[in-house]
Formats: sequence, C-alpha cells, structure tokens
Amino acid sequence: MKKRIVIALGGNALGDTLPEQMIAVKTTSKAIVDLIEEGHEVIVSHGNGPQVGMINQAMIELSRVDESQPNTPLSVCVAMSQAYIGYDLQNAIREELLNRNIHIPVATMVTQVRVDPDDPAFKNPSKPIGRFMTKEQADIVAKKYGHEMREDAGRGYRRVVASPKPVEIVEIGAIKALVEAGQIVIAGGGGGIPVTLKGNHLKGASAVIDKDFASCLMARELNADYLVILTAVEKVAIHFGKENEQWLSHITVNEAKKYISEGHFAPGSMLPKVEAAVEFAASGDNRTALITLLEKSKDGIAGKTGTLISK
Repeated sequence: MKKRIVIALGGNALGDTLPEQMIAVKTTSKAIVDLIEEGHEVIVSHGNGPQVGMINQAMIELSRVDESQPNTPLSVCVAMSQAYIGYDLQNAIREELLNRNIHIPVATMVTQVRVDPDDPAFKNPSKPIGRFMTKEQADIVAKKYGHEMREDAGRGYRRVVASPKPVEIVEIGAIKALVEAGQIVIAGGGGGIPVTLKGNHLKGASAVIDKDFASCLMARELNADYLVILTAVEKVAIHFGKENEQWLSHITVNEAKKYISEGHFAPGSMLPKVEAAVEFAASGDNRTALITLLEKSKDGIAGKTGTLISK
C-alpha cells in the first residue's frame, strides 16, 4: 500500500567531509529509491552537524584573514549547508531514479524553520558545533566574536549554541505543493534555517534546530504515514550495553514514554530520536515512527525490522 514517508537522514548517511559525502549519497540514494520504487511518496530531511561546523569555521578563518569581512551568521551557515548537501543528494537520487528508468523530478527546498525567541534554550546554549580548540584559542574566539565556548569531555573547547524547538516550517506550503505534484522533495536540512518572526520580517537566529524534531513537525504538517529516523543501529535498545540489554521491535507511545522517563536513552544521541518518534506517533491513529539503519528502511516499513512506535 502506498505510504507518504518522511525520512530523516543522520550524519552517517552523509559522511563527514565533502569527498565522503559524495560517496555516501550514492548509497543513501539507493535506499531512498528502493522506497520510491515500491510506490511510496518520499520526502527527505537530513542532518548537517559536521557540515555546518566546517562552514562556520571556514567563515571564521576568512574573517581572521580579511578583517573587512564580517563574521557570517550561523543561520547563513545552515543555509549554505542545506544547499550543498541538497545539491549532492538530489543529483544522486536523480541518477539512481534514471538508472531504474523512473522519471520523477527531485528538488531541494531552502527551508526556514521558525523558533520562539523566548525558548529557554537560548538562555542555555548546549549544542556543540565546529572544531575543538585549546583554551587559549577558545578565549580569543569568545572575545572577538562573542561566542560561548565550552570544554567538551576533555577533548578541548568548542562553540555551543542554542537548540530551540521548531514551531513552524515557513515553506511548508511550497513543500506540500511539490509533494502533491508528485515530486521528491529534500527539505528541512539541518533542522531548518532557524528564524524568529517580528511583524512580517524573518530574522536568522544563532541556533541549530534538532533535525529529528524538525522532521517530526514537517511529517505532521504533510500528514505523513511514516516518519523514518535513520541512525547507526538497526533497533533501539533499553539497558543498552548491559547484560540485560533488550532490543525493541514494536512498542506503543506509552511504552516509549515509560522508557524515556526511566532514562534508557542517552541525551544528545538516541533520546531526541525517540522523543521525536513518540511525538509523531502520538499525533494520529494511523501514524507510525520507525527508527532503524538506512539499509534496513525498506524492511522496516514492511514491519520486518527496526523499532516501530505507534499510538
């Protein structure tokens, strides 16, 4: 049966560098086109962790070399990452479609996501981006650019930014129009370009939105049947890494909430994925969230593997 599926690609589906990305998207596109070949409508979102950090660092280095060059806002760096990831991804999907004699247009939508300027996350920046620095380097960056720098698990200092919850997908009307026209859309990259609204003006925010929560919001707005969150494991586990480790196949929203409250999922890793999956599954009787590996997504939709969460 035909399903509308929003796929949230993790970093492992994109690689950490440009050469890695060009190789990774070829494998990623095969898994995506497998679902399209089955007759499903597919909308793709993706992370941008390594990429936005790399772009942000490059812009900082540019402003160091040329002091007339102002530092580039983080929201602009997110926009850059959307474009260059989308460029590689849409070309790889297009090529894979044509290799299978499937003629469907593929488009990347530069996507803004509105956040609340009063979101508590802005008072407690917690999302690390960019490269590791020494204490001396971090102090210079903090003084020159006003960045908040924080020590990261003994590995050095990194910039930390806010990670507010998404409130609105600004371009959702355009995304819907493309989906309804039968096109494959790549949207909400990196959680979307974070913006706040004042009157009719959208202003970029110094933040990074969690791509799983943004994907959940987009899936809800598109009335998707499935939200597929791809990660580095085939299934979600409770008691992970312990003797009583248990892999989960099909759980209810209430069971997932219980596991969350018991602290089974690591913050900044599996926790936001499970929380986003629960939020989507709880939003409708016929909505299912799937957490699994990229190469297992087709089998997961068929109910053969992965962790399925439903109301």
